[in-house]
Amino acid sequence: MTEITLLEPSIADAIKAIEAATDVPRSKRVHWACSLRQTCAYVDKPPETVAARWKAICVAVHSLHHARVGATPKTLANHKSNARAALLWFADAENFSKVGIPLLLAWAVLTAKIQDRNRYKRLSGFLRFCSGKEIGPDAVSEEVLDQYMHYRAQTTALATNDAARRKIARAWNACVDDVRGWPGRRLIEPPVKALTTMPWESFPEALRREIEKYLAGFAKIRRGAKGKRIRPCKASTIQTRLRELQAFARMAVRLGHPIESLTSLEALLDPSLIEEVLHAYWEANGEEPRTYTIDLAWKLLSVARETRCLPEADLEKLDDMRAALEEHRRGGLTEKNLKVVRQVLTDGVWDEIVQLPSVLMAEARLLRDQAPVKAAVTAQLATAIAVLCVAPIRLGNLIQIKIGENLTKPGGLENPYWLVFPHYDVKNRVQLQFKLIPQVCEIIEEYIHDFRPFLLRSSNDSWLFPGEAGGVKTSRTLSLQVTARIEKATGLRITVHQFRHAAAAIYLKHYPGQYEAVRQMLGHRAVETTRNFYIALEMIEANEIFAEIVKERLDKILEPANEE
Repeated sequence: MTEITLLEPSIADAIKAIEAATDVPRSKRVHWACSLRQTCAYVDKPPETVAARWKAICVAVHSLHHARVGATPKTLANHKSNARAALLWFADAENFSKVGIPLLLAWAVLTAKIQDRNRYKRLSGFLRFCSGKEIGPDAVSEEVLDQYMHYRAQTTALATNDAARRKIARAWNACVDDVRGWPGRRLIEPPVKALTTMPWESFPEALRREIEKYLAGFAKIRRGAKGKRIRPCKASTIQTRLRELQAFARMAVRLGHPIESLTSLEALLDPSLIEEVLHAYWEANGEEPRTYTIDLAWKLLSVARETRCLPEADLEKLDDMRAALEEHRRGGLTEKNLKVVRQVLTDGVWDEIVQLPSVLMAEARLLRDQAPVKAAVTAQLATAIAVLCVAPIRLGNLIQIKIGENLTKPGGLENPYWLVFPHYDVKNRVQLQFKLIPQVCEIIEEYIHDFRPFLLRSSNDSWLFPGEAGGVKTSRTLSLQVTARIEKATGLRITVHQFRHAAAAIYLKHYPGQYEAVRQMLGHRAVETTRNFYIALEMIEANEIFAEIVKERLDKILEPANEE
């Protein structure tokens, strides 16, 4: 990270002032200084690099979770309260603004004329940055705004994306129009994506009709280009493919192709047009194309092949583009998923998750008499998390569990539950079966008999997770509730699907190289799929083993010195 020179006092300065204060009781000085140091440790920044202003760190501080910083909820709350009080006292003692760097006189005169309070708040940080840099109103430019957004990203937890920049530029430009004496130079407002999207209805009807006809075939059994039978797609898959084709067509228009020229799939899938659009996507993504761009190449080729709208020579050109992009495809997990895996593989984190169902069931028992429905929902989430910990199934299968069909006791009432999904109910047509451990069986048993009846609302459905309006609970609702409850309890944000990545990581940590076992656990059709996804986990394990080797050697080297 590039070193940033603060334009205002740091928390290190605040600690020095507090420790030297004679008008503050000694116990309070000790607590304030301790909390400021601990807060900086929690956000993983040296005190010298953090502005001594509560508004500069409050977003980062409020996002802290006691489980992830190794403190009790009360201890973390006390540190937050002490840090806030200490920084407010420091601002009063040093007689500087609690909202940032004092404004230059020229800026103070101009801001006094701003009538809109929200407009002033959006510009405040930028104008104070300009004041700290001694940049006057007439010297403001896009480069100055670039510097501010970089400084803001390094010194605060505030947003620095296009939306944040657009709010600042829009407020500035409004002042150009409304405030007398405001500099006349306008700032560029990053466009709102929704406003730059042309309506699909504005495209030629013939093109829209051809695309609708092509996608209608997705809902039926069809044959691919090689004659292989392909089963019907889900409605969500069809909608996704439609949005992808719409986005492609809109990009073509933005690149200068007249909308009236896109009269058919043949025109839309012209190799020269596709090459131009794919190149634009690539350029927007940086040095390497994103997976979306790589996938789009073969999807467009698939459309052309299935509709037979292009001659063979053009199909070969599209295939060449697809092959060229495939060379840039990166295997393995995304950085977002790897972040979850690294957290899960950290000692103690996964223990908190596997213990959570028991904690939630205890909470549900306490709530059962005064809030039976709330207690039932809590027990429902405990059951879902417990199932995911030992049976990392997809969300679509999780919500479709039926008692007596998928969840059974084949050995009799005194025997454990089995969770089974026939191949035709699984996304990739691979049968799944899990023998559940006793601890999970006990949670399921208690949930079914003591809590689930409150959620059925006089229904006799066999869904394990019934919904509020009857029938099964929606996948979105259950997924969001599971993620939110785990994050609240542990500070770890993990989705239902990421339980699969966590399971693979944990298994491979204990049994390195056992991809076939992981394939069977996750229900992949081919072991290559498993290996391509999780090969990076081998590197994590290898590095951990190497680090342990170095540690052992250091221990041996330091051992004689310790004995002396």
